[in-house]
Amino acid sequence: MAGPAPTLSICIATFNRAKYIGQTLECLLAQLLPAVEIVILDSSTSDETERVVRVFGEGVSQLRYFRQAENHGVDHDFDRAVQLATGEFCWLMSDDDILRDGAVRRVLASLRPERTLIIVNAEVADHDLSRTLEPRRLQVQADRTYGTSDLDRLLRDTGQYITFIGCIIIRRSVWLVRDRRSYYGSLFIHVGVIFQSPLPGETLLLAEPLVRIRYGNATWRAREFEIWMFKWPGLIWSMSAISASAKAQVCPPEPWRELKKLLALRAKGAYSLREYRRWIEPRGASFEVRLRARAVALIPGPLANAIALLYYWTAGRRSRLSLYDARNSRYYFRNWLRAP
Repeated sequence: MAGPAPTLSICIATFNRAKYIGQTLECLLAQLLPAVEIVILDSSTSDETERVVRVFGEGVSQLRYFRQAENHGVDHDFDRAVQLATGEFCWLMSDDDILRDGAVRRVLASLRPERTLIIVNAEVADHDLSRTLEPRRLQVQADRTYGTSDLDRLLRDTGQYITFIGCIIIRRSVWLVRDRRSYYGSLFIHVGVIFQSPLPGETLLLAEPLVRIRYGNATWRAREFEIWMFKWPGLIWSMSAISASAKAQVCPPEPWRELKKLLALRAKGAYSLREYRRWIEPRGASFEVRLRARAVALIPGPLANAIALLYYWTAGRRSRLSLYDARNSRYYFRNWLRAP
C-alpha cells in the first residue's frame, strides 16, 4: 500500500546536463527525508543525462524520472514537473546547482498551512563551484514575511534575484489553479505564476543562503541580449497586479534604450551589430537612439571589455558578478589573445 503523499517535491526540469546533474543529485540524495520526493523531467536529452539519473536513482523509490519525446522548453517542462509531483509544496530546483547542508530540513520546517510561497536565499559560486563570488545574493540578514497584498513589496525586495528559479518553493495547488500557459516561452514561468495576482497565503523569504549557484551556466546564455533587453522586461511590465513604480525598480520597460546597459552587454560579448540589426533597428526608435545603439555595437569588443573592467574594479564589491562576467568574456584580453 502506498504511503502518505510527500510534503515537498523537488522538481527538476533538465536537458543535456550529464556533466552537472550527478553532483546536484548527490547533494539532494544526501538530504533526502521521508517527507520528500525528487521529480525529474528530462526534455529528450541527447547526452548521458538519463544514464546518470538512473545510476543515482537505483533503489531510491523517492526519485521519479520521466523522459519526454520532445523538448517543449523550460517553462513547459517545469509546469509539467509540478503536474507530475505529488507533494504539497514544490521546490523548482535547477539541474546544475547544489544545496547547502541542512537546506531540506530548513525548508521543511518552514512549510506551514498559512504559507503559499517560500523564497530561499542563495550564495553564488564560479562555474565549477570552487570559489564563492557572492556569499549572499539577497542582502537581507533576517527572514521576512509578506501578506497577500504585498506583491509590490515582494517584487521590490527580490527584484532580479527571482530570475533564479531554484529559489522558489510554491504550494502545488496554487500553481495548478493559476495561468501558466501564457508564460510558456518567457523563460520565467514561475515569475508569471507568482505575480499575476495576489497570492492566497503568506510568503516567507528565508535570509539564510540554502543554495549554491553555479554562476554563468544558464542554458540560454547565448540569448542573453534578447532575454534581458526584451523578454524579462516584457514579462515584468505585463503584470497588471504590480504598480508601475515597483516594476520600474526591477527594470525599465525598454532597457535597450540605455547606453550603460548596452555597453555592459557589449563588454560581455552579448551585443554586436547582429543583435542591433535583429532587435533594435526594426523597432522604429528615434534616430538618436538608433545611432547610439549602433555606435555601441561598433566599439571594438576588447576596448569595451577593458573599460568595463576598469569601472567594475573601482565600483568594488557590489560589481563582483559583473567583474566575473567581464573576465569570462571572449573579449577579455587573455581570452581574446588565446582565440584562434
